[in-house]
Amino acid sequence: METYLVYADAVNNSNKFWSAKVEGNNLIVQWGRVGYKFQTKTHNFNNPQQAISKYNNLVFEKKSKGYQETRPQVDSCSIGDIRRALQILNTLRLYVATKNFNPGYIESLNNYLKLVPTPLGMQIDPRTVYRTVKDVDHQIQLLNSLLPTEQLQQSKDDSSEKVVSMKSISKNFWRVV
Repeated sequence: METYLVYADAVNNSNKFWSAKVEGNNLIVQWGRVGYKFQTKTHNFNNPQQAISKYNNLVFEKKSKGYQETRPQVDSCSIGDIRRALQILNTLRLYVATKNFNPGYIESLNNYLKLVPTPLGMQIDPRTVYRTVKDVDHQIQLLNSLLPTEQLQQSKDDSSEKVVSMKSISKNFWRVV
C-alpha cells in the first residue's frame, strides 16, 4: 500500500510532494520539495491494521489540503497521463507564444506539474518556467518519444494504463541542450 501526492502552486512557490507506504507494522512517510532532498519519518505500530488506519487518515488529510495523487517524480507515467500532459503543453505553448501569463496559464502550469512532478528549483517564477516556445516544443518532443506507435496503440491492451519510464528523458526534460 503506497501513495504519492503532489501539491503545485507556482504563484505561491509551492512544488512539493508527500508519500506514504505501509510495510508490515510500519508506516513510512516522506515529504519535501519535488527533486530535492526529502525528509522521512517512520511510524511504528503494534499491528498492520493500525498502520493502515493511520495511512488512510494521513492520505485523506493531505488530499483535503489540495494534494493530488500522481506517480513519483519523473520516473514513470501512464500513456494516458502523457497524452493529457501533451494536451496541457499545447495549451501552455499558446500562452508562452503570446507571453500571456494570466490565470489560465497558471492553472495549466499547476495542472501539468501535478500530472508530471518535476523539479523547478527553490524559487518558482511562473513566467520563466517556460522561457520560449522552443522549450515547450522540446518537452512535447520528448514526451511524444515515449508514446507507442499506432500499431501498438491498436493492440487489445488498454494503452492508456500502460506505464512507461521517463528516466531516459529526465536529464534533458526542461531545456533544449
